[in-house]
Amino acid sequence: MGQLDGKRAVIIGASMKDNIGQVMARRFRDEGAEVLVASRKADASAAFAQSIGGYSATCDVTQRADVFALAKSAKAQMGGVDIAVNSSGLALGGPFLEFAEEDLDQLIALQFKGSYFFLQAMVGAMLDKPDPGGSIIQISSAVAHRSTTVDLGFDAYMGTKAGIDHVVRCVANQFGRQGIRANSIAMGHTDTPMHHDAYQGDIPDWMKAAFSDATPMGRYGTCDDVAAAAVWLACDECFMTGDSLQVNGGLTLRRNPLQADLDRYERDWADK
Repeated sequence: MGQLDGKRAVIIGASMKDNIGQVMARRFRDEGAEVLVASRKADASAAFAQSIGGYSATCDVTQRADVFALAKSAKAQMGGVDIAVNSSGLALGGPFLEFAEEDLDQLIALQFKGSYFFLQAMVGAMLDKPDPGGSIIQISSAVAHRSTTVDLGFDAYMGTKAGIDHVVRCVANQFGRQGIRANSIAMGHTDTPMHHDAYQGDIPDWMKAAFSDATPMGRYGTCDDVAAAAVWLACDECFMTGDSLQVNGGLTLRRNPLQADLDRYERDWADK
């Protein structure tokens, strides 16, 4: 038997090929769950859903009406929601003193307001069942904790992730007696399509080496690492709520490389 037999899962952010959302969706399906994937890209979501025998919906998480419509769509297509995962995010950074207002607005809209709408809608969906309850999972980041990044220009990214992590804790505290668990997964640098796009196609080998060397477990993170953690958080046996699961190889015991470290790795790699 699968660990998620009989569960109904909604995953936002599974339109990009082999991203975290898609890897989680496949893993949830393999563990016995029905899966509905949603994103702004209707065709991509529908094609992927068909490939895994799941369901799809169109949803711009920055639009409150879209997120609440997603909850209704999940009820119509699957009969309800037992697991809800928000894996949307944007790797947007820049120098603190020059960081543009429009970039800040974009991060707030996606990573705070949109995530807030997601929590509102999914809590409502999980309460609106004969058997209230479920597991909500917010994909977050190690950089929302303990200043693991210092000078790499992702201040607004860090702040919005940290802010929604605290809202997740509030949700866990308020709705635990109704059977709802809410947790975050704090990733470190992870080999995802989003990170590849940030570097125009591929994460440089020297950068992977820099981040691997900064991590106690000595390697780069993978989407499978995150998916395995999400399965555990989604299981009924998981007695955890209001916390952030550090799926980053121990990065928060140390720190991300500083810009000077990255410059040195790039220079040394070129000299090999």
